Amino acid sequence: MTRLRLEAGNTFRSLRNRNFRLFFTGQLISQTGTWLEAVAVTWLMLQLTGSGVALGLVTAARFGPVLFLGPWGGVLSDRLDRQRLMLATQVCFASIAVVEAVLVVTGNVNEVVFYLFVTTFGVLTAIDSPARRAFVTELVAEDEVPNAVGLNSAVMTGARTIGPALAGALIAGPGIEWCFVVNAVSYAFVIGALLRMDRSKFRAAPRIAKAKGQLSEGFRYVWRTPELMVPLVLAAVIGTLAFNYPVTLPLLAERDLGGDAGTFTLLYAVLSLGSVLGALMVARQSNITLRFLVVGAAGMAITTMALSFAPNTPLALLAILPLGFTSFMVITGSNATAQLKADPAMRGRVLALFSMVFLGSTPIGGPIVGWISEEWTPRAGLAVGGIATGLAAMWVWRRLPRFSAESREVATSEREPAAASAA
Repeated sequence: MTRLRLEAGNTFRSLRNRNFRLFFTGQLISQTGTWLEAVAVTWLMLQLTGSGVALGLVTAARFGPVLFLGPWGGVLSDRLDRQRLMLATQVCFASIAVVEAVLVVTGNVNEVVFYLFVTTFGVLTAIDSPARRAFVTELVAEDEVPNAVGLNSAVMTGARTIGPALAGALIAGPGIEWCFVVNAVSYAFVIGALLRMDRSKFRAAPRIAKAKGQLSEGFRYVWRTPELMVPLVLAAVIGTLAFNYPVTLPLLAERDLGGDAGTFTLLYAVLSLGSVLGALMVARQSNITLRFLVVGAAGMAITTMALSFAPNTPLALLAILPLGFTSFMVITGSNATAQLKADPAMRGRVLALFSMVFLGSTPIGGPIVGWISEEWTPRAGLAVGGIATGLAAMWVWRRLPRFSAESREVATSEREPAAASAA
């Protein structure tokens, strides 16, 4: 029992920090509301259109702005005060969510309205996401950064567990419009948490002055740093072809498993439960290696294929739990790598690139996977993601020795100028 308490204390040690505890709580409530809204929009669009392609287009509208605007969001994150930038984006999120809730409650929505709201949320996400991810490192001591990053990812995935489960209960009970109302209210908690933080305790990175070429500088920095470039490639493949669950899961639930909204939200909740466990595993790590990411990607490929072959709901649930676990080994591990390995002055741009290739690639993959699921079956859409992830894992595994050598060369070349200037 004593050992269990020690292990739990080690896993959640960043929560001893008041600023991070406020951030953690506010994000948990707000992100739960966000997933309520996402599930509700997905299910309403399926009922309105009956089309897998339409679901792919909704996903594209939600994440497309991240693809095009994400890098600029990273530049803003490196230039501006991240707490104040987040306050501005969260107030905008809240305002739009209130309008959306009013329109849904009054019955004044259709496909076009949903596309408009989802796109607007995507634009704000492109600005908010790099700042939110980088802000975590300002709230805790340097040796607690991996733990804080893991717990922050656990918040996101925990919200994906609570949100769909709550969405299912609201849809089956008082009505789907309550998903939008709860989402609008949830933003009050994250805004309140940001306002209550003690700014004197921040470990803020130096802000960069506005100058030309800062966006391209971020691209070049990641490209010449193997420990950042390799996770970026994995994130791009997974985000494009594998992580399209808003498209594949409702179709799988309704068409292949013969279920309804409850089946869909149950699958999503179990997937998210596995994701929380994967994120907590990352939180326990003191260092994330490329080998760790390869193991996670290989596991994700295997479990995705298992889900695609599951003949019924119980076996699908059995496959989707480890899928959530392994997928977030890769996703959270890649995010932690970016947080730890990136130069502080580059962190916002590096994290923006990760958001761009992971979230921003979904608008490309979402319609493709939706079309495959429509023309063949949702199982085929899942299988494409599993095969692509497996091939990416094999590519990285075969090149691990070379990547390790390149990382040592980069580290040596960076130390030599520093030693010369010191002399």
